[in-house]
Order: sequence, then C-alpha cells, then structure tokens
Amino acid sequence: MGLFDDDFYSTKVSRRRERKVSKQRSMPRRWSARSRRLRLSTMQVSAICSLFSAVVAVLLFSLVTGQLSHEKGGQPAFIQNVTPSSGDPYDRIIKAAATVRPAVVSIINHKEENTKDTLDESALGSGVIYKKTDDKAFIITNNHVISGAGKLEIVTVDGETRKAELVGADKVSDLAVLSIDAGGINTVAKLGDSSKLQLGETVIAIGNPLGLGDTLTSGIVSYANRTIPVSLNQDGVYDWEQEVIQTDAAINEGNSGGALVDLNGRVIGINTMKISDTGVEGLGFAIPANHVIKIAEELVLKGKIARSYLGVYSMDLNNPYVPLAEDQRKALKLPSSVKEGVVVLDVVGPAKEAGLKLNDVITKFNGQTIDSTLSLRKYLYNETRIGDPLAITFYRNGIEKEITVMLEEKPGE
Repeated sequence: MGLFDDDFYSTKVSRRRERKVSKQRSMPRRWSARSRRLRLSTMQVSAICSLFSAVVAVLLFSLVTGQLSHEKGGQPAFIQNVTPSSGDPYDRIIKAAATVRPAVVSIINHKEENTKDTLDESALGSGVIYKKTDDKAFIITNNHVISGAGKLEIVTVDGETRKAELVGADKVSDLAVLSIDAGGINTVAKLGDSSKLQLGETVIAIGNPLGLGDTLTSGIVSYANRTIPVSLNQDGVYDWEQEVIQTDAAINEGNSGGALVDLNGRVIGINTMKISDTGVEGLGFAIPANHVIKIAEELVLKGKIARSYLGVYSMDLNNPYVPLAEDQRKALKLPSSVKEGVVVLDVVGPAKEAGLKLNDVITKFNGQTIDSTLSLRKYLYNETRIGDPLAITFYRNGIEKEITVMLEEKPGE
C-alpha cells in the first residue's frame, strides 16, 4: 500500500478490509505459527504509528523551511534560478512620455468672437509640434479640430497660451498644420516609422481629453493597418476610406490631433477618432505617421493638397442604404447585365465640358471597373494626376459610350 493510497486517508472501512473481515468471520480460527509471528500487540502498533508520524512530520517541516537544502545560508536550491526584477516594468513608458509631452499642445478653436450679445463658442483638441525653423514652429492636428475657426490658440505643456495661424488643412485626410512663434519652443517630436508597428506593441496616447490637458493613457496596437469607412460630408453616407492604426489606449473627445507614441518616444500616429457606442470599449484610431508627414509637408509647402478633379456629383447604382426606386431604374434603361456603377446627378467643370449629363451611368475609368462613388473618388485621388486624360465608359439611355476628360485641379472648398 502506497503512502498516499486512498485507504490510508479514508475514514471509511475499505471494501478489501470488509471482504477480509467477512471471510475471517466465516472461517474457524486457526492459530498458525506464521500468524503468531506477524501478530503485534496494541501497544506495539501504537508505537510504530507514532514513530512513523514523527518521521513524516520532520520530513515535511524540513521541506517547507528549506532545512534539507545543501545551499549555504539554508536557502532552498530551486530559487537559485530565479532572476530578480531589473526595475520598474513601466520605466520605458515613463521615459517615452517625458520625451514627447513637451511637444504636445492643447488647441482652442474659437469659432465665434465673444461679444456682449453672443457667447464664445469654442472647441478643444490637441496638436503635436513636429517641425521648427528659425522663427516658426509647426503643429500637426486634425482638420476637424480647426474646422470653422475664427481664432486659434494653443496651450503648451507649461500652461502658456499662444496665438496660432492656420497653414493648411485637408478634409480628405483629416489633417491640418498650424504655426506659432518659435520663441521658447525647445522640444520637437520625432516621427517614427509606422510601417514597422507590430500587433500588441505598447503605445501611449497624449493629448487634451475633455479639456484635461497633458493627459497620458496607454494601451497596445490592436491592428496596425485598419481600413475604416468615413463620411466626408458627415451625412451618414460613407464616401471615403481611411487607413488607420487601431489601439485600445483611451482616446476621448479632445484627444483628436494628439500623439500616439511608441516606447522609443517617437510619434507613430496622430489620434483622430474613436468608436463610441453602447457595448463598445477600446476602439480608438490614429492616422499613421508615414501618411501624416507626406500630407503635412505638402500643406506647409502649398497650403492644400492638390488632387484631380472630375466635376461629377453622383450616387451609387446599387446602394443598400439609399436604393433606387424601381421606376428610377427603368428610366435609366440599363441592360440587365449592368448591376453596378455610378449615376450622375450633376456635372460641372471638366465633366460638363466633356459632355457628361444627368442620369449617365459611369461603369469604368481607363478600363477599370467603377462600382461606387467611393471607388470613383479613390481612383481619381490615388491613380491620376492633375492634367491627365481620363477615359470614361458610361451608359446613356441604355447605350454604352466612351469619352475622354482632361482632369483639372480640385478647387478649394
């Protein structure tokens, strides 16, 4: 019987013992010499059990207290392989935050001048000082932070308020650049390579949430290159797609335009939005730094982003949210094979000059399928340049046609 056999600890009589006792009771007693040699008195059994219990107790006590270890000082042998902590596990977060914090500012957008009859309507956001010349420092923020600005101010990490000037803004990328007097600006954030981000990498969000400036939150990179639909006109119709970094670092109202920072103290994204809904937690997004720097440099140079312009206002032929009525589809006289395309609602500029008209249905650009307003805009912005000829395939009264349009520069909004 082993030391930790069930019978040893059981408070009940085992079946083996019950069978043995029952058998002994049914048989006549026979006192053999062997039986007499094995029989022990009650006192002897008690003594043996007491001795055995004492030995077990000593062994257990020695194992617990480490007295059996042969190491010097009486320490248990197994702890010699434990590596002591190298320091505060959050030390890198502290250092990264200290590096970038002085370059993150709060932005106040005074949308209306304060008069006796009207209240000052202001909006709050964040920005990152990313560049400095002899007399100016440049700040990256979101376009929606400075939208409709009457007067712009920034507040530094030291609490100093300064007047800011709008250098340029771009609605499509949701980025803008401001400038301030460079005097006293000693810290400029360094932008990292957002293409090297990895899932699970620790990141820090720094900004001005709810007006609580100089606020730090931390999290991880939930997804390094997420594509999400956006509505440029805020009308609920998705007409653009934004490539973003997804993070679970807390991003709240006012964080927009602030810095998403890696543990090396480099800005790898500009915080832009979060998904706020019942049951939703930890879904924040930032524009990747590699995309930000290209847009910012062009805004500084030109004050805007130059994009190709066709001059078409349209709706999707097959839009699940705003479907065409049956009589509207019949009026287009499309062949049954045409299931997707873009219906022209109005034309101006290059499209009007080339001859496009109301209710024309565009299906291709340069031979590539165009199935929605989103794909139309993405092709124009990503695949063409100002002055390029664009071959457009479309249907008019059920007949397929093709024209060539000379693209122009998109006018300012």
